[in-house]
Amino acid sequence: MNQTAILYPVFVQVALTFFLQGWMRQARRGAIKRGEVAFADIALRQSNWPPEVQKIANAFHNQLETPPLFYALVAFLMITGQVNLVFVVLAWVYVAARLAHAYVHLTINRQPYRSNIFIAGSITLLIMWLLFAIRILFFTAAGV
Repeated sequence: MNQTAILYPVFVQVALTFFLQGWMRQARRGAIKRGEVAFADIALRQSNWPPEVQKIANAFHNQLETPPLFYALVAFLMITGQVNLVFVVLAWVYVAARLAHAYVHLTINRQPYRSNIFIAGSITLLIMWLLFAIRILFFTAAGV
């Protein structure tokens, strides 16, 4: 399998993160311009943003939680030449969960939907890490 195939879901995850960052910046600037918040209210990262602005910021910050583990795993998979169809499919499942989580967060923002989607993505990522660890520890070390 082409080792770079696993980068496509990474590109989507990175695009989601930058999209949310841009949206957050725009929403924050708008709130300041409209006088909904003053610099003194947020200078020390206080959560004094209007709820809609805070929701966007929270969705962005969620992209900085488990995705670093995803990025590290993809790098390790590529470095060790372990990319295969299973990992590519699981990477897409993980990124689909991140997209769904952001969508729910920014629209209906209801629990347990958001929580269940987050857990599904986290379990997918955990499975990926376990498969990688098993392959590295038990198969590549044995010369297979």
